Amino acid sequence: MATLPTYNTKQIEKSYDIAREMYSAFHVDTDDVLKKLETIPVSLHCWQGDDVGGFEHTESSSSGGIQATGNYPGKARNADELRQDIDKALSLIPGKHRINLHAIYAETQGKKVERDALTPEHFSCWVDWAKEKGLGVDFNPTCFAHPLADSGFTLSHSDRSIREFWIRHCIICREIGAYFGKTLEKTCVTNIWIPDGYKDLPVDRFGPRQRLKESLDEIFAKPIDEQWNKDSIESKLFGIGSECYVVGSHEFYLGYAVQKQKILCLDMGHFHPTEGVADKLSSVLLYVPEVLLHISRGVRWDSDHVVIVNDDVSALMDEIARGNLFARVHIGLDFFDASINRISAWVTGTRAVLRALLKSLLEPTPLLKGLENTGDFTSRLALLEEIKNLPWSAVWDYYCLKKDVPIGINWLHEVKKYEQAVLAQRKG
Repeated sequence: MATLPTYNTKQIEKSYDIAREMYSAFHVDTDDVLKKLETIPVSLHCWQGDDVGGFEHTESSSSGGIQATGNYPGKARNADELRQDIDKALSLIPGKHRINLHAIYAETQGKKVERDALTPEHFSCWVDWAKEKGLGVDFNPTCFAHPLADSGFTLSHSDRSIREFWIRHCIICREIGAYFGKTLEKTCVTNIWIPDGYKDLPVDRFGPRQRLKESLDEIFAKPIDEQWNKDSIESKLFGIGSECYVVGSHEFYLGYAVQKQKILCLDMGHFHPTEGVADKLSSVLLYVPEVLLHISRGVRWDSDHVVIVNDDVSALMDEIARGNLFARVHIGLDFFDASINRISAWVTGTRAVLRALLKSLLEPTPLLKGLENTGDFTSRLALLEEIKNLPWSAVWDYYCLKKDVPIGINWLHEVKKYEQAVLAQRKG
């Protein structure tokens, strides 16, 4: 690629000083904003690093509608390589963050261990690594890519024995989540998503949802200390192979989350393209205790493109910042792209979320709310447009400088070097 730009430390600091003065005219303290940004973790999804493969190598035709397209070389082949790649990505992202694991990333030392027989021991290496790095860990049952999911149904299956298998798996995953939380002293969010649904029009829409409700009741029957594990449930509008009917719809999980006071997961790629996930926060948080966000980018039918700073992400960060919802909203990523360097996908997506979040934190929200509350909508609109020209990028560059991560596009140089030294050596 072309020669990357160089950045002068003194020039970055000078630009920041100018930006700080400009924002202060709108009663925004950029120093305080950066302190706030530093406290907000993003949960990086491990499955970007190996194309949602995991380490089971299960013979199954079921993918749950999940498909990572592309064959870019160098994907992680085992947990050590995956952790190595995550380490590299985190070294290029400012701030202290979290890691999100699926159950299929258990390490069983080559032994076949069924998903309903997993134990915390199978994740001990992940815990040791997370403790060394100071990371929190989030967790997910894996209710796809398994012979007992080949029918397209798991927790809502009409066969009681199959349902019981998945119920046991989810119960165990809650316990593993509590193990992560207690051992690391950082609360784990354990999120349940299932692929259940029909490709074509069903006759009985009620039955599967009734069974799913009963399965969830069994899964959550045992109380777990929320200091260590919090339960989340995730909906979807449609999937590959479930275009006409998804059992776990938004309405289903919203009702369940309100009734049981569970965390509701809103995945940005799991709604109709015309729906705004940002607009849902102010409604659902009136009724549920917390929200988990899976930040993704929907492109046509595919919901899992690498996140960029687009209108949807910006609106979502605006809503969180304007409502000061950070104590009740967990920010996580959920995309997978095998057509590009996988580490660059993590870095691009996470830095995009953080940049969008910084822009939102720099907004003069009290001033805008004051105009709105007095009915001065003319000034509100004019100000919303003018602040788009404020030098937020100078604040971002300064933040990267102070957190000792590459500034601007220079992180890509580090990824390219890592690709040649490490990823290119991986075969098979």
